[in-house]
Amino acid sequence: MPARILVAEDDVKQAELIRRYLEREGHLTVVVHDGRAAIDEARRRSPDLLVLDVMMPKVDGLDVCRVLRADGDVPIIMLTARSTEDDLLLGLDLGADDYLTKPYNPRELVARVRTVLRRTRSRAEGEVYRVGELEIDPGRHEVRLTGELVDVTPAEFKILACLAAAPGRAFSRQQLLEHAFGFDHYVFDRTVDVHVMNLRKKIEPPGGAPAYLKTVYGVGYKLADKVGSDAS
Repeated sequence: MPARILVAEDDVKQAELIRRYLEREGHLTVVVHDGRAAIDEARRRSPDLLVLDVMMPKVDGLDVCRVLRADGDVPIIMLTARSTEDDLLLGLDLGADDYLTKPYNPRELVARVRTVLRRTRSRAEGEVYRVGELEIDPGRHEVRLTGELVDVTPAEFKILACLAAAPGRAFSRQQLLEHAFGFDHYVFDRTVDVHVMNLRKKIEPPGGAPAYLKTVYGVGYKLADKVGSDAS
């Protein structure tokens, strides 16, 4: 389905190449070349997806992501020449839905756009997941525990929602990154471990074994299909 896509890329030739590929796919595409313009256009046009370069003048892509995440849940694919684990973790915590490292093939970007749009549209129409006193609502992008809102980061929410869609199923760390974010190249085990550790601090009872987020040794993690199921 065609989408309204905002491209924020300060390299004029690269931005034009992205625009041509996206329009060939049928998307309505608007291009800007600095972070301030990206914020203004995103607020004015409410795009279905933002392709966002990290290194931009006036306001960099990370700050653009931070500002727009405070406004709403527009899907964001980040483009960057940096590919360290810390950069990936920061991008996820700020709410990036995918992360593509330069240089990249424009056809791969188009495929990532297609995947992110499909995933976010499906999430918006999805059911509310409940395990014990834990509730994950993809449509509202909310997590509740015993009826109270839990403050989770965008990355934490995506991992939890991925696990909640298939309670009892064990996911490897790579599968979680691929299913939750679409990443299939820059996979760091610590990325998932850090987010799971932070989620446990927020949703698990203090002391004792985790009731919800279970470790599957030699594999990865799963969400318990009922509270009190097999040990972590």
